[in-house]
Amino acid sequence: MSPDAAESGVLFPLVDGRRSTQSTSRAVLADATRASAPDVAFAIEKSAKWHRDYVGHVAAVEAVSASSAKAASVVARDGLESLQRHLVFARGDVERPLAEALQVPAEATFGTAIVAGEGKHPRRLVVPRRDGALEGDELHRQLDRWAAAGIVESSFADALHMLQDNPDWLDASDLTVVLIGAAAEMGPLEALSRWGATIVALDVRRPQVWDRIVTAARGGSGTLHLPVPAGTSQADTAIAGADLLTELPEIRTWIDSFDGPLVLGNYAYADGAAFVRVAAAADLLAADVAARRDDVALAYLASPTDVFAVPISIVEAARDRGLGGKRGRLISRPVRLVTGARLFTPNYRTIVESEDGQRFGLADIVVPQQGPNYVLAKRLQRWRAVVSRESVVTSANVAPATRTRSVTKNRVLAAAYAGAGSFGVEIFDGTTSATLMAAKLIHDLRNPQAAAQPTTELAHPLELFVEGAAHGGLWRLPWEPRSVLPLAAVEGLLRRK
Repeated sequence: MSPDAAESGVLFPLVDGRRSTQSTSRAVLADATRASAPDVAFAIEKSAKWHRDYVGHVAAVEAVSASSAKAASVVARDGLESLQRHLVFARGDVERPLAEALQVPAEATFGTAIVAGEGKHPRRLVVPRRDGALEGDELHRQLDRWAAAGIVESSFADALHMLQDNPDWLDASDLTVVLIGAAAEMGPLEALSRWGATIVALDVRRPQVWDRIVTAARGGSGTLHLPVPAGTSQADTAIAGADLLTELPEIRTWIDSFDGPLVLGNYAYADGAAFVRVAAAADLLAADVAARRDDVALAYLASPTDVFAVPISIVEAARDRGLGGKRGRLISRPVRLVTGARLFTPNYRTIVESEDGQRFGLADIVVPQQGPNYVLAKRLQRWRAVVSRESVVTSANVAPATRTRSVTKNRVLAAAYAGAGSFGVEIFDGTTSATLMAAKLIHDLRNPQAAAQPTTELAHPLELFVEGAAHGGLWRLPWEPRSVLPLAAVEGLLRRK
């Protein structure tokens, strides 16, 4: 069946005349687990209420991945292949599997405009914060405080200590970084621009988006390259931009116009089902660039509101915290009794024994309000990281819960974040998170022993997401996060009033 004339680019498949999101996400997760755990795949396929059931099924998928190193790789590869097979790319009256999108002839669409930075390199790591800035010894001390409080893993603090001790690593003038979703709040645009990187920016055609990108570049010490219509080189924010969904072949050709080495980072976000489409397009682009060039590194940020298999040492640390933060010490026991253990449920009830004897707990922090499309889009990035790290430098770090616009416009999440501090979770400001995660990216690229490096041996592929994680304390809560989220939201709403 031909696509509707108004539809083009990366799309969900037509099922009974409609673009199906639920059936696609269900099918992809089932396909991902079919070879390693047929029973899990069968349960996913039989789910009748996907918006309600998906949370438990995502945890089951992570448990399968944790069961062995081989299973982690198979789940990732099969999930990626399934999504590329199910989604389609439409152009004109032809609709083909997404996997074939880059075979479409590319038109001469893009020229390149250049903006030079007018700022100075800071020569040291400076992390902005609401009450000032962290640098030097104070930054060292704050990193140690965060690690001691379980807000970040000690490996994250160690990585940034190393970066501070090697300030020459922050000279990013040798780096060319392709930023997909360059204007993202959590993206490294501003930090990398300050540190002198060459930025190849990709984002939608919206003048306000490009105003922000160009302003960040001019304030830095690097160089910005932005896509503009072919035949022009003017850095006009009214005409800059590229549509990842509809212009994928042309974007791929444009990227090859830049000499390497390249770092390709995916920071793009969209609401609802569009996030899956954007994530799938960015994934195909990154995979193709990495496969056809030998001078590419990949970069991702993992959401803390997902399911992660974490080592038993983290599980034991969470249990050792007892009743947790100040609010928990006061009310956890009586509330558990009154609610029949629906609130303040002990964390890490599921322990996975891997084939080689490793033990993992499942840090299940999925927020149901974000929906299955959000989880699938972020899972897609993690699958690509697992696969690509086998041969390509791949920085894939868990970022802390952060006050971004996409969170604060969700009333429930915004309220929960406002009250989270009473339960042992720290919520970060956007500029703080973005700078910290950009610094971790630089560490991953510079340190030959970093987990991002394929030559660094990992005990299990999922260790990639544990090393250097900055989860904001969510992994080390004594309770399942969803069992205290309603109380945090109530407290947050009361504070707002």
